[in-house]
Amino acid sequence: MSNSPIYYTDGSASPNPGPGGYAVILNGKPVALGTEPSGEHTTNIRMEGFAIVAALKHAKGGECAIHTDSEFWINVITKWSLAWEANGWKKKGGEIKNLDIVQEVCPLYRSSKAMLVWVRGHNGDEGNELADVWANKAREGARI
Repeated sequence: MSNSPIYYTDGSASPNPGPGGYAVILNGKPVALGTEPSGEHTTNIRMEGFAIVAALKHAKGGECAIHTDSEFWINVITKWSLAWEANGWKKKGGEIKNLDIVQEVCPLYRSSKAMLVWVRGHNGDEGNELADVWANKAREGARI
């Protein structure tokens, strides 16, 4: 993986829920910026999920590392969704939140050669900090 692309992803909503944005950074530059497709208010969690989707699409299934500060999405993609899918997209505690993103991101990840890497948010990691800056710019309307 040493020569594989390293993506950094982040999502933002302010207030939460509120206007949202997400960013995907590669080689110190944004390669994807976006928001909730419906244009409606959204949450940090949804924006984090859309950022991972965008990184996977950008990598086109190839080998890469996707750095995210969202332990939630790493758990959804690599653990929880397997049981949810086996149970007909149901879980014991009721409805699966953000199911639209879950059902988009899981097959993308499973058919890719991507590796998800957790990084502590707001902890001086240059790529993560840059993704945060651009997610906020995306929330304010910036696009590529």
